Parts: sequence; C-alpha cells; structure tokens
Amino acid sequence: MIDLAIVIVSYNTRDLLRTCLRSLFASEGDFTFHVTVVDNNSSDGSLEMVQAEFPQVATVAAPRNGGFAYANNLGLRRYGFGRGRSPDALPRYALLLNPDTELPPGALAEMLRLMDERPELGVSGPKLVLPDGSLDKACRRAFPAPTSFIYRGLGLSKLFPHSARFGRYNLTFLPEDQETEVDSVVGAFMLVRREAIEQAGLLDESFFMYGEDLDWAYRIKQHGWKVWYYPAVQVLHHKGAASRGNPRVRLAFYQAMAIFVRKHYRQETPLPLYWLIMLGIALKGSVDVGTTWVRAALAAGGVRG
Repeated sequence: MIDLAIVIVSYNTRDLLRTCLRSLFASEGDFTFHVTVVDNNSSDGSLEMVQAEFPQVATVAAPRNGGFAYANNLGLRRYGFGRGRSPDALPRYALLLNPDTELPPGALAEMLRLMDERPELGVSGPKLVLPDGSLDKACRRAFPAPTSFIYRGLGLSKLFPHSARFGRYNLTFLPEDQETEVDSVVGAFMLVRREAIEQAGLLDESFFMYGEDLDWAYRIKQHGWKVWYYPAVQVLHHKGAASRGNPRVRLAFYQAMAIFVRKHYRQETPLPLYWLIMLGIALKGSVDVGTTWVRAALAAGGVRG
C-alpha cells in the first residue's frame, strides 16, 4: 500500500493547479504517493489539463459543486477511507492539499518523517507563506471558542495581536517559527494519519467552504490525537484575493462559523451568550457580505457616478 494519498480539490484553478502538480512530482525522498484531483465542475479546462499533462494523476469529476468537504471526501473514499476497510489496506497518510500551493522538493518527505517519528500526532501542517513572504495565519489556529468570536467582533484581536488572550485564535502571540501543538492546521495542507481518519470519520459536508478543517481537527483531537504545527517545512500558498472579494465566499465563511458554534458549543455555552454570539455572527456577516457585494458591483462597473 502507498505511503501517502494526496487529494486536491480544484475549481477553476488550472494554471495554479499545474504549478502545484509540477512541484509535487519534483518531490524527493524514499516514499510512495498517489495524487487524485477532484474537479468541482470547473469551466476553465482544469480537468482536461490534468488528464493531458499528468496522466499519472487520477481525476474525479464531481457530479455537482458540493463544496470543499464534499469534494475531498470523494477523493478520500477513492483511496478506501470511510468505507470500513482494514487499516492495512489503506494509505498510511492522507494529505488534503490546495491547488494554489507550491511545495519545495523535500517538503513531503520531511512531513512524513515527522509523523513517523511522532506516533501521537494525528494531524500536522507546515508553515504556509504568502507570496509577499508573510505568514498565512490560518496555518496554525486555536479552536474558535465563544470568547474568540467576541474578541474578533470587537476588533480586539487586531488591536492586540501579541496578547495571549486576544490573539489566541491565530496564535499571533507565538513566534512564527515556533514548533508547537495547536488545535488545528489549515485544509490547504493538512496531513492526517489513517488511524485518526478511521476513528474520527471523514469531513463534515455541512461545511461548504470554510470550517471543515477546524471541525475535522476538533473530532480527531476528541479521540486523543495531537495536532502539530511544523514550521521547519515552508510551503508557498498563493492565497488569492479574488475569493475574498466574492460575496458568496464571504457568506460561506460566516455560515461555517455559525455551524461550528452550533455543533460544538451550543450545549456547553450559557444560552444568552450562545444567542449573543450567533446574533453577532449574523450581524457582522450581513455587514461584511453587503459591503463586499457593493465593492464587487463598483469594481464591475455596476454602479456609476
């Protein structure tokens, strides 16, 4: 059985996907891996490009654009995960990888070495670096506890990023290059042990675009596994600004926040605080989505002076 199953979900990212795959197949090290690209109904020829230029890659055309969790589960099931098979028949590890990442040649081997040497780790992720050289803050996170929503809503996390209290969600109070246990890494590069997957199950498909990685890490940790941030490995993440300016994408973000709170904190949070948080998410989401829509309309020439 192969050491590593890599699942990449693609949606209109043809050129970035090509670069990502080239970096994967330039990987160095003594291990075996296989790649599956799940295409979420792209219209830019992504699927055809993979089939023509990377015949060693398996492709899956998703019957619908069901979101990130849905598409990743299609890929994971292709390798036997979530089907009740014997662990010995499964790849030792699965990697969720975004098509807008570029890996240095030694990245995969080093991440696998870490997992092999640390059997208590269920999940690990590298340091993700944006094109401008700054840290992708999502690559190391604490779970968004009720207080985190309050701090972010009030802007305290931005005002005091180096505070252990206010900067806890993105761990901005820790040095970027400090290796440490975290609550979650990001689904752009999320390396998961097969035993952890079999115990926690696959991704929750009620999350469309955001939050599924946090939820998965939450469930994996409930089974006693650790999640590890490993900055000795750095991966380039071309995190596009285009999606951040899309109202539907912003809406999906706030919907994911609401799902996570409802799923994991409703029972343990005092009811008045719970509804205050949900109201805050709804209000902040409405303002953010509305503002994003207006900006998008202006940029498209939809509103003219």
